[in-house]
Amino acid sequence: MKFFVIGITDAPQPYFPPEVLEIIKQGQLFSGGKRHHELVAGFLPEGAQWIDITVPLDAVFEKYRNHDEAVIFASGDPLFFGFANTIKHRLPEAEIVLYPAFNSLQTLAHRLVMPYHDMRIVSLTGRPWPEFDTALIERATKIGVLTDREHTPAAIAGRMLDYGYDGYTMHVGEHLGNPESERITTLSLAEAATRTFDYPNCLILTGNDLRPRRFGIPEGEFALLDGREKMITKMPIRLLTLQALELPRRRVMWDIGFCTGSVSIEARLQFPHVHIEAFECRPEGEALMRENSRRFGAPGINCHIGDFLDIDISQLPQPDAVFIGGHGGHLKEIMKKVLTTLTPDGCMVMNSVTSAAVHTDSHRLFNEACEELGLTQEPPMRIIINDNNPIVILKCRR
Repeated sequence: MKFFVIGITDAPQPYFPPEVLEIIKQGQLFSGGKRHHELVAGFLPEGAQWIDITVPLDAVFEKYRNHDEAVIFASGDPLFFGFANTIKHRLPEAEIVLYPAFNSLQTLAHRLVMPYHDMRIVSLTGRPWPEFDTALIERATKIGVLTDREHTPAAIAGRMLDYGYDGYTMHVGEHLGNPESERITTLSLAEAATRTFDYPNCLILTGNDLRPRRFGIPEGEFALLDGREKMITKMPIRLLTLQALELPRRRVMWDIGFCTGSVSIEARLQFPHVHIEAFECRPEGEALMRENSRRFGAPGINCHIGDFLDIDISQLPQPDAVFIGGHGGHLKEIMKKVLTTLTPDGCMVMNSVTSAAVHTDSHRLFNEACEELGLTQEPPMRIIINDNNPIVILKCRR
């Protein structure tokens, strides 16, 4: 099948070059969104058949299969998070001829006379926050964002302010390409958080005074459980633990018994590509994680409160790295449950304080669990920090 995919702007009177006008004139089957139909209806030949692009897309592509050719209208550049990508994915053998227009972020950059070769692009159109959060954590100085009706400029600004990313200016473009309603606005995040913007819109964030990205957070800076500093993993141990988890090559980390959230937060800041699920049995943990993740700018950590052994993990992303920060005497049961979902190349790591009886017992339980579950242990790493008790970092894999 052959697809002619034509990019258009939001202009009420589209301009098409002669080559495209001839394709439209000779076409029989046309398709696009409802808004696209409104814009191009006057160009379609008499008797033209139109297919609205609506979900579910399976039904749309089933209708396409009854034809040899189709003319598709799409917004901006059809290869920029656009419908041409969908065609390539669903019908890889199809022939595609493209006639792109400027995409919305290009148009906004042009209006601002802003070079965009160094712009980090994030789409929040029908997508969750992780890629946007990653751009913030990595201190991208120029971020182009495609929005939707949920991820509005105000919602984006509010999230950035919640997590302390206030060193940005927001440039919003509404109805780009439509001379009757196009509007460009430059404002602070505090101003954007209280404003309502017409849809469709997109935005560019420019960093003005970004805080340095930290490597290691002193334990005294965290909000603590009942003020007990001994309950938190010390910074050097925390960083060595992340090294043991091999996070540069991992995709999903579970933190079981997160307490203050220090390990999850450090992992999020150092390796923002890693998806994190954190578990804690104490109800106070939820507020601590919320406070600390905002204090240090670590959005996107998913919290689960309750006994890990009682939590339904069947719908959670499969981990390839698991840190066990607390086990309440049920280490073997926890490790056995983790094995039901751990990826084939996954690993588990825990820390044991060698001089405290309960933790010495943890080391023994870890050894026994590894033997009973058929896990391969790596040589333990013993560390002493100042006058604190020695810590042993334990690690095993399938």
